[in-house]
Amino acid sequence: MRAVDIIRAKRDGEALSREAIESFVRGVTDGSWEDYQSAALLMAIVLKGMTADETGWLTDAMARSGDRVILDQIPGIKVGKHSTGGVGDKVSIVLAPLAASCGVVVPKMSGRGLGHTGGTLDKLESIPGFRIALSLEEYKKILGEVGCCLISQTDNIAPADKKLYALRDVTATIESLPLIAASVMSKKLAEGSTALVLDVKCGRGAFMQKPGDARALARALVSIGTAAGLRTEAFITRMDTPLGRAVGNSVEIAECIEVLSGNGPADLSELIVRLASRIVFLGGKAASEQDAAATVRAALTSGAAREKLRQMITWQGGDANVVDDVNRLPSARHSHAVAAPQAGYVASMDALLVGRTAVALGAGRDKKSDPVDLSAGILLRKKPGERVNAGDAIMELRYNDASRLAAALPIAAQAIVVGDTAPADAPLVMGWVHDGGEQMFAATEGTASTDKARERG
Repeated sequence: MRAVDIIRAKRDGEALSREAIESFVRGVTDGSWEDYQSAALLMAIVLKGMTADETGWLTDAMARSGDRVILDQIPGIKVGKHSTGGVGDKVSIVLAPLAASCGVVVPKMSGRGLGHTGGTLDKLESIPGFRIALSLEEYKKILGEVGCCLISQTDNIAPADKKLYALRDVTATIESLPLIAASVMSKKLAEGSTALVLDVKCGRGAFMQKPGDARALARALVSIGTAAGLRTEAFITRMDTPLGRAVGNSVEIAECIEVLSGNGPADLSELIVRLASRIVFLGGKAASEQDAAATVRAALTSGAAREKLRQMITWQGGDANVVDDVNRLPSARHSHAVAAPQAGYVASMDALLVGRTAVALGAGRDKKSDPVDLSAGILLRKKPGERVNAGDAIMELRYNDASRLAAALPIAAQAIVVGDTAPADAPLVMGWVHDGGEQMFAATEGTASTDKARERG
């Protein structure tokens, strides 16, 4: 089928046939579609959407565009994890060694930063020597020996998604439910997991800013995984404020080490324990989620999770001494404090603008060919709900290039609101979607916080 005919059909709002979608994915994979043609269809999909069938066909075609990992030689349930992306979201880097220290095998293929959100691979590369580009044989060996391994997609794992992922980042075609669902699930179906826990972010710093959209995405992801025989669950979590107190690459790795040492910011630690407990339960390493939570907390306090991170770094060629000395991580030459304009409480901190500030400092990309400054980033000295005096540092911007600081400062100033009263507490975990329905823990559009109409059992 001709590319122009497929683009025209979607531009005009038509549902694409399975044949058309497979033609598109094949063209992306073998290069017979030019980038501008792929970008045109991506934009048409953003504007016109896709049916559930189209999204399922796209996911399947992308998963079949390369190899699928078989991990049958490793005993036990393999539980994957994926986040749809947020600001300060370093959960995977903590969660994989934490769950592995509890006996669960965690296969994980990660991506680069998309738009204002950071990328797990960029963060990992701030560990000196850390290798993310491993062969599938190395990946399998490390999973068998260590229990966790965080790598980039190999050339042969969902190669169509790898190409489209980079293209979406620079063509304003990120925020699309079918494209996000197909991208996430094509990798998850190919990476070798037998169960999957998803973290669907919702709020200003997420690609899904409205609760209704986040619920729709969670349902789509769970539906695709379940239909493919992969036990899939999704938590919907709040992303109006950055997660944790570090945004960037090396600064987030330092915070990961802090959490795995039994410390770290309360919001980040809370979310990690919640997700890790579910992974440990699904992995068959605890009789109940309460027992799983106790196992997870014990792994954090005993140092077992921290040691598992050290082991993973060593096996992937990195400098494991960073676990004991975070000063071995890349460090920016300069810092600048963004101060409170008045006394009061931090009323809000816009995660989207904080993410854009980090990109302006060099911690992210404006286009896919841009280099990333691994040492640039932001430390959040105050967060919403905390009291400040006039002149107190709210953000500490880490940078190397003065021109980048000049571009970042106006964005950072817009991100912070200081008021006379503290904001109301809002639950970090908003809901849970699974193959039997869903349970919402926080009020969403048109849904009361006690809505359990679709809860399993």
